[in-house]
Formats: sequence, C-alpha cells, structure tokens
Amino acid sequence: QVQLVESGGGLVQTGGSLRLSCAASGSIFSSYAMGWYRRAPGKQRELVAGITTSGSLDYGDSVKDRFTISRDNAKNTVYLQMNSLKLEDTAVYYCNARTIPFRAITMAGYWGQGTQVTVSS
Repeated sequence: QVQLVESGGGLVQTGGSLRLSCAASGSIFSSYAMGWYRRAPGKQRELVAGITTSGSLDYGDSVKDRFTISRDNAKNTVYLQMNSLKLEDTAVYYCNARTIPFRAITMAGYWGQGTQVTVSS
C-alpha cells in the first residue's frame, strides 16, 4: 500500500508558475514509477508527466518544454514544476504510483486525492 498526498495547487494567472508536490508513505517509494495525471472538466484523465525508478521521463505532448517532473527518493516526494501556464492547464492534478508503464493503463496503481490547479486570464 502507498499513500499519496498532493499539495501546491491553487489559482495562478496565465504565464505563471506553480510547483506541485506529492508526498508518499507506506511502502518503498523508490520502487515505484511516479506520475502526474490531470482531469479537466468534461475530459478524461490524461498523463501529464512520469518518472520511472531509473529516472526516465515521459511527458504529455501539451506540457513538453513547460513542465518538469522530478523525484527525491530520500524525501519520498515527487514534484511537478509547471511554468508558462495556460488556461487549458486548468484541471485537478493527481499523483500516481505504479509498477506498469504510464501509458499502459491510466487507472492503475495508487492515487492521491488530487489538487486543483486553476489558470485564469
């Protein structure tokens, strides 16, 4: 079992930045691939960014060159640095811990409760 708690969401203007954090507990953090997914109103949950146990990265096409995922295994925490935010980045962002590829099955592994990110003009 893995418990995940996200933080760092909020309201930001277009072009601004936010940093999300996800603190994990309950199992061996370093043995899980960690990802950030988001769900916008009326849309399906989609991959934002993922980082494997070896540090390989995967990004959704819409966030490449704007978002950066990182992990600190000593702190059992994964981060998502979001820059140049756009209106379309507005969504609930979920932290995910998994042992299968990020794009294999979306609803797999363990999930946090989500944190709201709202981008305004």
